[in-house]
Amino acid sequence: MATMTHSPATFTRNLAPRHTASDLLSSSSSGACSVPLKALGKAQFGMRRRGLSIIAKARKVKKHEYPWPEDPDPNVKGGVLSHLSVFKPLKEKLKPVTLEFEKPLLDLQKKIIDVQEMANETGLDFSDQIISLENKYQQALKDLYTHLTPIQRLQIARHPNRPTFLDHIFNITEKFVELHGDRAGYDDPAIVTGLGTINDRNYMFIGHQKGRNTKENIQRNFGMPTPHGYRKALRMMRYADHHGFPIVTFIDTPGAYADLKSEELGQGEAIAQNLRSMFGLKVPIISIVIGEGGSGGALAIGCCNKMLMLENAVFYVASPEACAAILWKTAKAAPKAAEKLKITAPELCKLQISNGIIPEPLGGAHADPYWTSQQIKEAIVESMEELSKMDVEALLKHRHLKYRKLGGFQEGVPIEPVKKINMKRREVGLRDEIEKLKQQILEASKSDAAPPPEAGVKELIKKLEEEVEDEYDEAAKALGFEEKIVALYEEADKGSNEQASEVALKEKIEELKAEFEASLSKAPNYSRLKYKVDSLNELSKALNPPAPSTKTDLLKVEINKKFNDVMDRPDVQQKFEELMADIQSAGGMDADLSPELEERIQQFNKELDLELKNTLTPDGLQLVRLDFSAKAKLDSFNEEISMVIDDVVTSSGLKAKVELLKAEVAKLGNEADENSKAKILALEDEIKQAVQEAIDFPELKEKHEKLMAEIVEKTTTSSTEETTSDDDSTTNAGSPEYSTSGLESNSSII
Repeated sequence: MATMTHSPATFTRNLAPRHTASDLLSSSSSGACSVPLKALGKAQFGMRRRGLSIIAKARKVKKHEYPWPEDPDPNVKGGVLSHLSVFKPLKEKLKPVTLEFEKPLLDLQKKIIDVQEMANETGLDFSDQIISLENKYQQALKDLYTHLTPIQRLQIARHPNRPTFLDHIFNITEKFVELHGDRAGYDDPAIVTGLGTINDRNYMFIGHQKGRNTKENIQRNFGMPTPHGYRKALRMMRYADHHGFPIVTFIDTPGAYADLKSEELGQGEAIAQNLRSMFGLKVPIISIVIGEGGSGGALAIGCCNKMLMLENAVFYVASPEACAAILWKTAKAAPKAAEKLKITAPELCKLQISNGIIPEPLGGAHADPYWTSQQIKEAIVESMEELSKMDVEALLKHRHLKYRKLGGFQEGVPIEPVKKINMKRREVGLRDEIEKLKQQILEASKSDAAPPPEAGVKELIKKLEEEVEDEYDEAAKALGFEEKIVALYEEADKGSNEQASEVALKEKIEELKAEFEASLSKAPNYSRLKYKVDSLNELSKALNPPAPSTKTDLLKVEINKKFNDVMDRPDVQQKFEELMADIQSAGGMDADLSPELEERIQQFNKELDLELKNTLTPDGLQLVRLDFSAKAKLDSFNEEISMVIDDVVTSSGLKAKVELLKAEVAKLGNEADENSKAKILALEDEIKQAVQEAIDFPELKEKHEKLMAEIVEKTTTSSTEETTSDDDSTTNAGSPEYSTSGLESNSSII
């Protein structure tokens, strides 16, 4: 209805003493104004004068119990939160999406399904085959997801079935009330804000919200906020600051929406206001990257005290595709750009941009969204316990220093091949001393030169041990393990002598050790520590070389010595170097060599065979060609046995028995009485028997017999072609290209 702005005309007769025309005509889109609704009720007010009709009618509004009913039904399908929220589970189940690098797993999945269908159709028991295939699938999945490249992690972060901000919120909160609007424009659905509780503590949650299907993605603008979204987030941050609610932000956006309208409305200004304001908020702020965090669109709600990232999340200043298009003029170079940009969680933790990694299940967060949400919940609670101990001044300083220390790199300093950056002067000297000693040991091993003095090696090893200990202490402090280690020491001092408590303490120590080793690569001094540990192991091995323990080891040492003697002869060495030079000039071993060069290689191999044969024959040894295909089959069989043993140890109670055996041995040491020795032996026999039963499958036995028969047949054939021998057993010990067979009566050494 139109609103009259001129001086009101007064109605005469019956309506004159009641209302003026402007009183009745003043209205809004939501109903009548200036007229009490209670007075209107369901009645209609009508009048007619000179063809003018005025009607006012109250609109019926559905009654809501908002935000929470006094008595919610806990048995409602989907839970109380789902029932009361506008964000509901999808009616149709999401279709599985297989990424490009996951396609090799489809073959194993298809085999498992085929065997299950065959079992259902025939009624036969294929449980062993199914378990074996499932174990192979899990192992392949583990191998794939523990060696992901940056571009593969980016693909997982963009997976269409990846859980969204609201998916996580309804999995981790007991209550959640969504708050809308920026009070300056409209409610941007790409950013969702609201109050929620975790363990009876109130939080302000703010996050980018993507869609779960095409319809939702269009509604949410694919998680790309406009200025109204960032202003809504800022309004809620100020609200949380006023009431003292901690802020938790969830980042999952390719970037701020960069259309013309957003720029006209001040996209850059809105982001800048958020950046400036977040550094002054007096409450703890935690940011969690659950998908992809793109540029300023992510940073606008990401200025925090602690930034955590899901294992397969990414955080970047520009997408790899955009970076590749700028630097290499093609988006196909995105994998290379992703590697150079350092966008993954482990790389950002090393750069101290991210403060921690939240684990995901194998297959990504979409493989088990609820489990992933619970890991996020634990991370929030743990981080909030740490931040809640700080006062306001310490909190602001902590947030300020987090960003001030980024990018602390020194330019203009020449870098040596062996990096000596940020090293103390004594460390530089120690490194030079280690390299010099390594060179002396190498030269001594190649010739008859005198080895370095034992006293000097021992002294350097002692220095290195002290340095390694200091480096471990520094890494533990940097990674936050110092308090945990001290607590374990105190628990060990207070602990009783009961066997159960010792086993429990042993398990805690092993868990802490595994956690520390898994996080060690994130320590700022990791490169120095690794170099010193490797050097210490190398020097210790040089000082105390392992003595040959069996006849096979002695034979190998002797054969290798003879092989080196032949190869070190000047004439053989000269021929070998000339041949290698010709091969390199022809493009290397992978190139197509000329027939003449291939003939020379074969001739050299024959001459070398003859020299080795003449050298080994006086000792009762003969030379045979090593069948690499048989060796590959043997290695594959050994891996299969190892997998079976690992499965048995993991699935049964065998692991607990192994830990108990370790605890018993460590407890008794060299002072074991007869009863203790008997107990240890009984445990050992029980473990050995369980492992033996694990590998005592008819299939494995049959496979082993066929494999050994094949190896013996090929070895015998090769031996017959080389020379005739009356002995029946062979010993394989090799050089890089050859294998020798040593003959012994009634015995075989493999």
